[in-house]
Amino acid sequence: MDNRRRPRLSLDLLRGFRVAARHLSFTRAAQELFVTQPAISREIKTLESQLGQPLFRRVNRALQLTEAGQQLYRATDEALGILDAALDRLASSGNAVAFTTTPAFASAWLVPRLPQFARLHPRFDVRLVASNEMLDLEREQLDLAIRYVPPGADIPKGELLVEYMQFPVCSPAYLREHARDLRTPDDLAKHVLLDFEIVLYGRPWYDWEQWLGAMKIRRTRPAGHFRFSHYDQVIQAALDGSGVMIGKRPHLTSHLRDGRLVAPFGDEWVAKLGGFYIVHAAGAAERAPVKAFVAWLKREAEEDAVPAPAGKQKRAARRSPQPRTP
Repeated sequence: MDNRRRPRLSLDLLRGFRVAARHLSFTRAAQELFVTQPAISREIKTLESQLGQPLFRRVNRALQLTEAGQQLYRATDEALGILDAALDRLASSGNAVAFTTTPAFASAWLVPRLPQFARLHPRFDVRLVASNEMLDLEREQLDLAIRYVPPGADIPKGELLVEYMQFPVCSPAYLREHARDLRTPDDLAKHVLLDFEIVLYGRPWYDWEQWLGAMKIRRTRPAGHFRFSHYDQVIQAALDGSGVMIGKRPHLTSHLRDGRLVAPFGDEWVAKLGGFYIVHAAGAAERAPVKAFVAWLKREAEEDAVPAPAGKQKRAARRSPQPRTP
């Protein structure tokens, strides 16, 4: 069928067909759409007439889709699903803020705080897309991103939200048990290292590799190595006393503040590895929900602006060179 003969099909007809095809019943389709069964039957006949071929057939008093009906149902279901989702987003966009950030930052720092934002702004909806990809904000219909940026990198029109720091941490019970053999980074060879491995912005990332490289420490073979693809899994393994992990600020601010995790080496072995930046989509910055959300993010970050984890040695945190991978 060429473009000159392609029929202009009504969305109402396609919606009726979609429901009838899903249920394989004109009666159930009529009930869902609050119309009569003859009305659905007429719509299907009109659609078949426009297409020039049958979409349903009766077999043993039951409805089945023809091959043409199956093709049209797959296309209609996908297209109307996309259209309905877009309409839902547009309908609620006046009171919604949509954003993206990394899964680790979302699960460890941001999501536990969102109930507070909801209490402060009950009329605003929030949509979070957690991804390790650098999503296109306009294409994904997002208002802003909270993006990790390594030291020295440039992010056009980005505003620093919080610095990003890494350092070894473990549970207090683990530290008490290993007080004599967990005093310096050289002692790490005696312990199980809990590692976080992902692909970030298209490149491999390993937490221990980042910290060792930034601190210019030669890698040695540890007593064991556990690797996880989700940061919350690494946190739980450390809380359970399975070994030593790389802690992150701001991610673990609350864990360190309330003593669920501790930094055995203190301030001297903190690596500063860039920061998380707020990036707005074009035209989104002045929308009321976005302005309220960004202001709230900044207040949360300011409240977390405490010194790096304290230890026996009180030297300033070492500024380290850009890590090998972002």
